[in-house]
Amino acid sequence: MNPSEKYEKQYFMPPVVTYDWVKKDDIDHAPIWCSVDLRDGNQALVEPMSLDEKIEFFKMLVEIGFKEIEIGFPAASETEYQFCRTLIEQNLIPADVTIQVLTQAREHIIKKTFAAIKGAPRAVVHVYNSTSVAQREQVFKKDKEHVKQIAIDGAALLKELADKTDGNFTFEYSPESFTGTEPAYALEVCNAVLDVWQPTADNKAIINLPTTVENAMPHVFASQVEYFNKHLLHRENVILSLHPHNDRGSGVSDAELGILAGADKIEGTLFGNGERTGNVDIITLAMNMFSQGVNPNLDFSNMSEICEVYERVTRMKVSPRQPYAGDLVFTAFSGSHQDAIAKGMAWREEHDCKTWTVPYLPIDPQDVGRRYDSDVIRINSQSGKGGVNYILKQSFGISLPEKMREEVGYMVKDVSDKAHQELTPDVVYRIFEDHYISAKPIFSVDECHFKQEDGIVAEATIHQNDNNHKITGVGNGRLDAVSNAIKHYFGISYELAFYEEHSLTKGSSSRAVAYVGVICNKKKYWGVGIDADIIKASIQALVVAVNKLPEIAESQSCKDERLLEITNYIYANYKDVTLDDLSEKFFLSKPYLSKYIKEKSGLTFGDILKQVRMKKARALLKSSSMTVENIALTVGYQNVEHFNRLFKKEYLMTPLQYRNAKNQEE
Repeated sequence: MNPSEKYEKQYFMPPVVTYDWVKKDDIDHAPIWCSVDLRDGNQALVEPMSLDEKIEFFKMLVEIGFKEIEIGFPAASETEYQFCRTLIEQNLIPADVTIQVLTQAREHIIKKTFAAIKGAPRAVVHVYNSTSVAQREQVFKKDKEHVKQIAIDGAALLKELADKTDGNFTFEYSPESFTGTEPAYALEVCNAVLDVWQPTADNKAIINLPTTVENAMPHVFASQVEYFNKHLLHRENVILSLHPHNDRGSGVSDAELGILAGADKIEGTLFGNGERTGNVDIITLAMNMFSQGVNPNLDFSNMSEICEVYERVTRMKVSPRQPYAGDLVFTAFSGSHQDAIAKGMAWREEHDCKTWTVPYLPIDPQDVGRRYDSDVIRINSQSGKGGVNYILKQSFGISLPEKMREEVGYMVKDVSDKAHQELTPDVVYRIFEDHYISAKPIFSVDECHFKQEDGIVAEATIHQNDNNHKITGVGNGRLDAVSNAIKHYFGISYELAFYEEHSLTKGSSSRAVAYVGVICNKKKYWGVGIDADIIKASIQALVVAVNKLPEIAESQSCKDERLLEITNYIYANYKDVTLDDLSEKFFLSKPYLSKYIKEKSGLTFGDILKQVRMKKARALLKSSSMTVENIALTVGYQNVEHFNRLFKKEYLMTPLQYRNAKNQEE
């Protein structure tokens, strides 16, 4: 389909176009805000709000700081009418708040509207009629003069009834479907209305220009607004209002450029709720000003509570990407973004910055009630070292050494990737704790004493296999001495390559955190210790790091001769050995044998057998041309699918993927 054959421009440029608004680059003060959530927003809901819900919403709007609130169309339904009366009769309208009601320019509707607002301390009566070419021709089938007369008659009736009704009233007129109206004609109608009302400095009138259906680019609307700003009668006594909708997705731009063009007031809704694609989002407008240092005179510091009330009473959802309010709008999952934010926050702290310039964060999330640790830096499979470090530092006081961050970041990221889910700060810490603080599967150093004898002599107690062993080591310092004692006991060699410490908390109960990195066979292993005593923290960190060495696991297995015999037998008979076979071979009951293997090795019989078989399968995949099916049979698995699952679980790839990867390496 060729759109040019079906669609054409439906807007009109002003007869005189000026672009003075273009010369301005910012909005330097807040407009008058009018929330139309309870009218325009409510009428767009699948299930309109109840009376109690409307009252709750009204109170929230007051708390936010709205001084003008369009409460509804009182003549439209009994609920609308009763809501208006309830607010007035129960004195629910604060002294500094003006309610606004909408009415068509029709006599019986206007009369019912005034009955609804009788006794109002301050009320704007908003009257409208449609003026567009399409509406004049297709709906009303009336010419320009007849349509203008509808507006004049409506304006006159407002003035007449206001004089007869108890209350304090201001008038507002809208040429509905303004964007499809010739600007000169719309101006003619609005000026005719103003001639009726004769506004003064003490009794101003409101002319409202709605983008009832947005049909042009924002600069077109701005030019129309500027035309009105320069040609309205009684301009000094007129509040020029805008009511943008969002049909083209440009509601915010319409409003902002319209303010530059001379508008004094903006009508909109929270989160952009409203007919079709919605009204302009006042939160976005206000926070855009806030982000450039302009006080919007609206308080969105408790955004989560505002979202909760809105979602509950409207049955609508706030998008996670909704500007300033969505759950994810301040969130950084990307590693590079997390790193930049973390560095930006560190810069602010180091330089005591007064203004906000943090990368990727247009405003301080705390200004809308959000938290850095749970809302800004969030951890999933896309996160990097900077994000994980930031979470650990902000939430738990753990400031990872630069050389350690990459390993920790990848480890946490891998957990998230395999789980296919985001990790909370508590989960991140638990992963870190399990791997770097509590990981002592083979041995621990439960006690240590030092003395000065040509260096430092350490006398430590190693706990291994439910036994305590006294060991001695000599070194240049306490940690070095303990390290040498461990090397001596296990008969291993490694380099104590990295050490760093810092205070974890402040005060009398302060604790220290120590980071230790050791290198063995060109690979680095990390451990972390936390204790009030920095020496104890350092030893804890060293023990965790050394526990990770493959050489330690091998050394441990050699400490028990019977276990060595058992594992040798499994190695020799891996294809078909059973626990029954072992029980018969070593004259031990199956329950005792199972417990013995688990206690001495940390593994079950099944775990050891699977390890042996997987190692053999891996060797065959690398060195032979046997099929996967034959390899599975060779290592003791009758079911090739079961073998494939076990292999993938162990090595994170299928047997064929492993073979292909090894071939490519060669």
